[in-house]
Amino acid sequence: MFVKILRSFLAVLAGVVFGVGLTLATDFAMHRSGIFPTTGQPMSGGLFVLATVYRTIFGIAGAWLIAWLAPVRPMLLVMIAGAIGFLVSLAGTILTWNSGPEFGPHWYPIALVILAFPQSWFGAKLQEWLAGSGSRLPA
Repeated sequence: MFVKILRSFLAVLAGVVFGVGLTLATDFAMHRSGIFPTTGQPMSGGLFVLATVYRTIFGIAGAWLIAWLAPVRPMLLVMIAGAIGFLVSLAGTILTWNSGPEFGPHWYPIALVILAFPQSWFGAKLQEWLAGSGSRLPA
């Protein structure tokens, strides 16, 4: 029992670290390459669309990893990670709401809050589909 709980915790941790790590690395690369302006400077709405797209893809990938690693109840574990993402995004939205244009248009943090659960669900469903097609690696 303890081993399954530990493996479940580690699966969620791995998926969250994976998704957040990809996001931070991409943010860094976008700023360093000049695609995004210097940190703290305002960014165009189109660039926030780009950031929303890759953050959603990375969220799906993190959820897929959780479902793939989960020893039991992958959808529950993925939704726990979705709840974490929802709460972190909601806190970020509240804390930065009127903090200036460098935090982007108001639709951006709202989109991150709204997408937290659907991207998690989709990542778990993707793993179910892949597992059904026989593509899951042995655990």
